[in-house]
Amino acid sequence: MGRSDTKANYFDRLRGLLENHSKIFICTVDNVSSQQMHEIRRALRGEATVLMGKNTMVRRAIKGFLADLPDYERLLPHVKGNVGFIFTNGDLKEVREKILENKVAAPARAGAIAPIDVFVPAGNTGALGVPTKIARGTIEITADLKLVEKSSKVGASEATLLNMLNISPFSYGMGIQQIYEDGQTFSPDVLDIEESQLLKAMTSAITTIATISLAANYPTLPSVMHSVVNSYKKAISVAIETDYSWEAIDELKDRIANPEAYAAAAPAAAAATDAPAAAAEEKKEESEKEESEDEGFGGLFD
Repeated sequence: MGRSDTKANYFDRLRGLLENHSKIFICTVDNVSSQQMHEIRRALRGEATVLMGKNTMVRRAIKGFLADLPDYERLLPHVKGNVGFIFTNGDLKEVREKILENKVAAPARAGAIAPIDVFVPAGNTGALGVPTKIARGTIEITADLKLVEKSSKVGASEATLLNMLNISPFSYGMGIQQIYEDGQTFSPDVLDIEESQLLKAMTSAITTIATISLAANYPTLPSVMHSVVNSYKKAISVAIETDYSWEAIDELKDRIANPEAYAAAAPAAAAATDAPAAAAEEKKEESEKEESEDEGFGGLFD
């Protein structure tokens, strides 16, 4: 098979994956070994497909598909650096966990960029150049020491010290750079947003829109209900001040016109409610009194 055939087959495979999957992880693969790639492929089998390739070839292929698949143009800005693609139709959070869980501990190499801060823990060591003391014939580090800052290069002396102490501070595996879903690309951090946070933000936004709409007297969907209620209140106010009326407010107008009638009815209703309770209480007291009298003659006729 010639080079052109290999490229054509790759293009066909990439197009098939794009057409058959709605979700794509764009992953960084720096310092990922071939054995790790094999383990990740095996973990994702049946749920996702991993595709690697040269960035120039991937970009050329995607540009060739844009006439039929224009949404995938959003992938092009992210096809840079040492990246690979994972295609899936499954749950993004579940697939992400399987991608990120495969990590391998690695020693610090001189010139490598530290992905995290590196500390040397307090304890016995034969190394010098850090706060130490002699303890039982050995050299002991007296306090935790930050040896390498995150995102800085590991120096030769730091790498030597870490190797002497048998410390492998780094772990390497696939990282997720961007996620594509249904025509949109977004940061993987979006997957950590809980539904409750979205609902809270949406509720706050709806409240804000409704408030601004009411203040500006400009109707929007969130403000319509408030506008209807406010208009109904105004209609009731007008009806109370005029002879205009309708069935729903007849009783209200009557209460306003004849407050004495309703005021007299209120104590009667309260009395009717309290009467059964008072009778029950009186009956209870009589029963307790009889029991007390019976106890007073206890043993008299035994």
